Amino acid sequence: MERYRSYSSFLEESFGQKVYKICLNGGFTCPNRDGTLSREGCHFCSQGGSGEFSENAALSITDQIRLGTRQTARKYHGSSYIAYFQAYTGTYGPPSRLRQLYMEALAQEEILALAIATRPDCLGDDILDLLVQCNAIKPVFLELGLQTCHDSTAAAFNRGYKTSIFEDAVIRCARAGIRTCVHLILGLPGEDRTMISRTIDYVNRLPVGGVKLSMLHVLKNTPLAAQYAAHPFPVFTLEDYTDLVVSCIEELRPDIVIERLTGDGPRDLLIAPRWSLDKRRVLNTIHRKLKARDTWQGRRCPHDQVCRQDSYD
Repeated sequence: MERYRSYSSFLEESFGQKVYKICLNGGFTCPNRDGTLSREGCHFCSQGGSGEFSENAALSITDQIRLGTRQTARKYHGSSYIAYFQAYTGTYGPPSRLRQLYMEALAQEEILALAIATRPDCLGDDILDLLVQCNAIKPVFLELGLQTCHDSTAAAFNRGYKTSIFEDAVIRCARAGIRTCVHLILGLPGEDRTMISRTIDYVNRLPVGGVKLSMLHVLKNTPLAAQYAAHPFPVFTLEDYTDLVVSCIEELRPDIVIERLTGDGPRDLLIAPRWSLDKRRVLNTIHRKLKARDTWQGRRCPHDQVCRQDSYD
């Protein structure tokens, strides 16, 4: 019994085979770092801009894909891939440059789809039109950082946009036929269980296709690390985090693909929680608790939270 809609199952349903991500670096920056909005960035974000696991931006996209496919094939024996623009804000740049990067990736025969991590305030009409053009060639999966639906929390960690901007972006993407995945962080300072549940409820009511869950990571050389050192705040234990994830799975709309259950903090930067480095242990604990409680995705999701994609067409 599959107790939640996993990303691996979704990919096999979509492409009829195993598909692996290659993390690319398009040399982007972020409006929350280059001075357009701020120079601090989101307070939890490292200088790598979530791109610590991506390829070298000095290489061409073609060369990054070749390197990534060789590395992935050795480990997983895969032959089909998603080109994942992971580092920083993947739609932040002139449309002409974005077109060149995206089309170069899509031109590779082994690439079956394009995934782009970005901010909802970096999706102007010209960018969305480009994504629609790409989506007509091969599927485009857009990943949007929300982290929380609570504007008070978002302001405290310097997210740089209001939740209404996120909602508008998701609806515009749905109308354009672009699938979206939402990034959520559990355990943000000041948020209790009720606030996290409200964020899940909020996501349930929007036309999103996927969600990524992660615990809050405290990383070196970030404003959050300075805050943690000066005024330590509680971070999850393994038991508390896995209990919360099981509850979130139960509350999450059953058609939403759960693309991540735990985060990957770079080992050399991670201050807390150190137990999160053992990803297999975290996942095994979540799976064990789901089975022990005989529970599943959507078990506690109200029926009125079924969001129809076609209601936004």
